[in-house]
Amino acid sequence: MVKIFFASHGKLASGMKGSLDVLLGNSSNITVFDAFVDEQIVQNAIEDFYSQLNDDDTVVLCSDLYGGSVNQAMFLYLQNRNDFLVAGINLPFLLELAMRDSITKDELLEMINDGRQALCFVEPPEVDDFPQDDFF
Repeated sequence: MVKIFFASHGKLASGMKGSLDVLLGNSSNITVFDAFVDEQIVQNAIEDFYSQLNDDDTVVLCSDLYGGSVNQAMFLYLQNRNDFLVAGINLPFLLELAMRDSITKDELLEMINDGRQALCFVEPPEVDDFPQDDFF
């Protein structure tokens, strides 16, 4: 099974998990950690997360910011198992990941690309592009 650990600076991680719970109904395969909001440290949270894994679980560690302190702490755990680390995630990426029972590196790379494509600039079309008869 895919197990996800998502940590962020501040409450981004718990906020995204809340959104996933609304969209999916349940995102129990995701553990989140909000760094720097209290005295807890990310290394302890990661240790607790890994202590609850089964041998056949695939781990995807997710952080909010590449190179940030949270990401650096997670990087150290890549040496323990054949797991993955993704930085700079967004909700579309996390939504797709949360629905997976298994994941490969190639699938993960494709999902990262899809997540990038979900980031877009939105602006209203020109007024002339609206058919006047169909508007409201």
